[in-house]
Amino acid sequence: MNGLTRYMFWQLFVGMALVASALTCVVWLTQSLRFVDLIVNSGLTAGTFVYLTGLMMPNFLTIILPVSLFAIITFSYHRMIMDRELVVMRAAGLGQLALAKPAIILGILMVGVGYLLSLYIVPTSYAEFRSLKWDARYNFSHILLKEGTFNDVSRGVTVYVRERTDDGQLLGIMAHIEKDSLKSETWLAERGALVQNEDGARVVMFNGSRQEFTNESKQLTILYFDQSVLDLEQPTAEGNVRHREPRERSMAELYDLDTTGLDDRGIGKYKVEIHRRLSLPLTALGFAMIALSVLISGAFTRRGEGKRVIAAVLLAAGYQGAMLAIINAAAKNEALYPVIYIIAVLPFFFGALVLLTPGKLGALIRKKNVLPPPPNAGQTV
Repeated sequence: MNGLTRYMFWQLFVGMALVASALTCVVWLTQSLRFVDLIVNSGLTAGTFVYLTGLMMPNFLTIILPVSLFAIITFSYHRMIMDRELVVMRAAGLGQLALAKPAIILGILMVGVGYLLSLYIVPTSYAEFRSLKWDARYNFSHILLKEGTFNDVSRGVTVYVRERTDDGQLLGIMAHIEKDSLKSETWLAERGALVQNEDGARVVMFNGSRQEFTNESKQLTILYFDQSVLDLEQPTAEGNVRHREPRERSMAELYDLDTTGLDDRGIGKYKVEIHRRLSLPLTALGFAMIALSVLISGAFTRRGEGKRVIAAVLLAAGYQGAMLAIINAAAKNEALYPVIYIIAVLPFFFGALVLLTPGKLGALIRKKNVLPPPPNAGQTV
C-alpha cells in the first residue's frame, strides 16, 4: 500500500474499532439488564455475571462489525469529500478503485473475522452461555431462597422463608408441594437450612409440622416433628429439558443433524443455520460496497452529499432487512437457500460495476436528464 492508501486505511480501521467498541458496550449494557434478576435470585457472584454476559458478545459482534464498518466508511468518506481531500487525491491521479481500495481491504478483513466468529467462536461461546444460564437457573447448588418471597424452586414446589441469618440459617419456613391432582402437602418449621449433597438439594427443618390434604376424601393429616428433611427434586419435566439451539451447535453437528424429536419446522431452523453462518460474514463487504458506490461515484459537490448519505443508509437498511427476511423464509423453504447467497453478494457486484464504469453510468444519468432544445433554437431574429 502507498502512503495515501495506508493513511485512509488506518483512518477507517481506528474509527471502526471505536464505533464497534461503543456499540458493543451499549449492547452489553442493554442485554445484561435481562440477567440481573437471574443472578440475584441464583446467588451468583459479580464475576460470574460479567462472564455470563460476556459470552453473549461474540454472537452480537457478527452484526455489530458489519454495521460499524458501514458507519465509519460512510462518515470518513463523507468527511473527506466535504474537506476536499478526495478531490485532491483524484487530482493526484487516484482513480475510483484506488480511492475505494482501503475500505475494500478492511471489508475483506472483516469478512475473515466474521467467518472466524460464525464458524467457531460464536457456537462455542453461545453453548457455554446457555449451559451456564441453565445451570444458574436449575442447579440447586446455586439456589438462594430469598427471604420474604415465595420461591418456585422446581415444578410444584414453592418455598417461603421469613428471614435468612448471616450464617445461612432459615427462619420461618413454609413449603407447599403439589405432588399430583390427588393430594398436596404444606410444611411449616421454625428454622432450618438448605444443604446440598450428591442426591440433590434438601431443606433440613426443625420444630415444625407437615400437613397432607387428600382432595378425594377431603381428609387433612397433620404430623408434628422435631426434625425432618424436605427433598427438592431436580426439574425433570419435559418442558424443562434443555434442547440445544442451532446457534450453539458446531458445523459438524449441523451437517450430521440428529432429527430425533424435531418437526419439519425445527429441522428447517437447524439446516438454515449452516447457510446463515456461511453468508452473514459476506455482508461486511456488501455494506462496504454500498457505502463506496453511493459516496464516491459521480462528481464531488458540497450540495448533494447529504442526499447521498441518506441514500446509502436506506440501501444498507434494505440490505440488512432483506438478509434477515430471506433467512427466516429459507427456514421454511429449502429452495430459497441459493437466494441467501445471491442477496449477500449482490451489493458487491453492483458496487464493482459502479466503481469500474463511473463514466458510462454518469453519462447515462446525464443523458436521461438532458432537456430538449427550445423550438426556436438556432434561429436569428
